[in-house]
Amino acid sequence: MQLSNHGIETTMMDGMMIASREFFKRPLEDKKRYTNLIGGEQFQFEGYGNDQVRSPDQILDWSDRLYLKVEPEDERRLGFKYHKLIYCFLCRDILHNFTKKCGGVKDDLLLAMAKLLKLDDDNYFVDQLGEKAETNVRCSYYPECPRPELVFGLKPHCDGTVLTLLMVDDSVGGLQVLRDGVWWDVPIVPHTLLVIIGDQTEIMSNGFFKSPVHRVVTNAKKERLSVALDYSVDHEREIEPSAQLIDEKRPALYMKVKVKDYIAGLYEHFSQGTMVIDTLQI
Repeated sequence: MQLSNHGIETTMMDGMMIASREFFKRPLEDKKRYTNLIGGEQFQFEGYGNDQVRSPDQILDWSDRLYLKVEPEDERRLGFKYHKLIYCFLCRDILHNFTKKCGGVKDDLLLAMAKLLKLDDDNYFVDQLGEKAETNVRCSYYPECPRPELVFGLKPHCDGTVLTLLMVDDSVGGLQVLRDGVWWDVPIVPHTLLVIIGDQTEIMSNGFFKSPVHRVVTNAKKERLSVALDYSVDHEREIEPSAQLIDEKRPALYMKVKVKDYIAGLYEHFSQGTMVIDTLQI
């Protein structure tokens, strides 16, 4: 869904996009200082780079990404020199304030979703997140691609999160959603937030809310930028369909799973172009 009247100032949204764009315009040697490869080999999710390479025949996406954990706040890795530099470069106050504002939007959405399902507790989804719920910011830069028919900016996938709040480029499209076997372009509406339901919500809602398959196509003439906040249940918690959404007519559709194990499986399946949620279906 596209969300307007969300209460986040346009100046804050613009500031976050400008800071992200300026980072990607830095010389490559500067950006390599913030690489997500430790010692040039050991992959970590935080930092600048691309996907983890799991096999020699893996097809990488046509994009660069800057990925940072921003919540829990006490787990921000500011003690690591290059992470501290990244936070400063992205205008630390802008990033912090944007994260806080989006967190309020996320909570309002989860409350509304619980009401739609007529759950006894409107806070059901919010409470499921846990005290160590994780939030990551993902800035993605898609450069011009000379052969857009050969590679995706981001391959087809579902988000393994509770939900994602996404700011897309206000002048260049590329995001597409799959429905009934057809890929639909997501229209550009400046200063809206795109809300993408994730697998964790599909599991907890017993399939009432669907995690959509989506992708980003490349562009031969224009570059593109997006900024996303991904929200996840505490990785040490387990998730399963709510007991209130299970009955004789609609039994549980998914098995219980530890979030940490699900996230690990997510990236393994993503590199192969498959969907991890399919492995949990009963």
